[in-house]
Amino acid sequence: MARECILVVDDQAENIEIISMLLGGQYDLLSAQSAESAFAAIGQGRLPDLILLDVEMPGMDGYEACQRLKSLPGTAHIPIIFLTGRGSVEDEAYGLKLGAVDYITKPVSPPILEARIRTHLALKNASDQLRNQNTLLEQRVAERTAELVRRTEDVVLAQDTTILALASLAETRDNETGNHILRTQNYVKALATRVREHPRFRAQLSWGQITLLYKSAPLHDVGKVGIPDHILQKPGKLTPEEFEIMKAHTTLGRDAILAAEAKLDSSTSFLRVAREIAYAHHEKWDGSGYPLGLAGDAIPLSARIMAIADVYDALISQRIYKPAFPHEKAVAIITEGKGAHFDPDLAEAFMAIAGEFNAIAQRFKD
Repeated sequence: MARECILVVDDQAENIEIISMLLGGQYDLLSAQSAESAFAAIGQGRLPDLILLDVEMPGMDGYEACQRLKSLPGTAHIPIIFLTGRGSVEDEAYGLKLGAVDYITKPVSPPILEARIRTHLALKNASDQLRNQNTLLEQRVAERTAELVRRTEDVVLAQDTTILALASLAETRDNETGNHILRTQNYVKALATRVREHPRFRAQLSWGQITLLYKSAPLHDVGKVGIPDHILQKPGKLTPEEFEIMKAHTTLGRDAILAAEAKLDSSTSFLRVAREIAYAHHEKWDGSGYPLGLAGDAIPLSARIMAIADVYDALISQRIYKPAFPHEKAVAIITEGKGAHFDPDLAEAFMAIAGEFNAIAQRFKD
């Protein structure tokens, strides 16, 4: 397996020599004594995995070089660490604003430099993997959707089958079962039906819309197909870095469904509701959720309903990282989250039909 490659750009040869002695045993090193020669080296050979960039150099300085690197598609994703004698807060803030991932002042501490390089290479590898998985996911979704639409003559059947086929992509990767899909879509239908006549929701919850919610709910975690196995199936608590990667399943799911909609060439696609659910079902009423930190009614109603269904099922189900909680404890946790995690009116409705949720859970037990 090829070693990772680092490009060192510094106009002082002795600085390059010091860094080469420090890192040469761990990485393949390229060097350049000007920004111009660095661009020439990048254009002629292997793309570096990370760039160590001086600021003060004759000709093009490091700031301008960073700005140019970040503007080019081929180099925009390469992490840049500034190594410089400029140590003011303003200089550091400017460097980071231009797109650098780190800013280290000279003289450099070898342990700090090595640790920062390891961290940013690991983050780049994870980011590259997510981009590759997202591309693959979009292709698989588009292929599966096109195949299903071609083979069916019944539009309703095509919609239903497409949703279940897409949801199965996530099932093949996650440790959840097909019954999780059946339970959550029935919870969603029960909760939406309960609040259908509520003044806040009446205009958004026709019977047709409730049917769309029921059919689209299985796609809420389709983006998990793009999350690496060592994170998705980790038995213990995720690290902050792993959790950031896990959170990307919302964006991956949205993008995959957008790609499917584009292939169907429909501005009123039945997948619109599924896209809302996939992207926003981890948002919280108080704004502390992800991926956008939406709050209150800014969160789509479909996602707010899905949030209660998904959390309830996660609580009562055994996972590799937790035991199953009893129904009563799950109800207590959701009740406690009223007005913080969950829409307060939806939480009230859930409390009123908690027994119905329990009956659904027993009916579709794993």
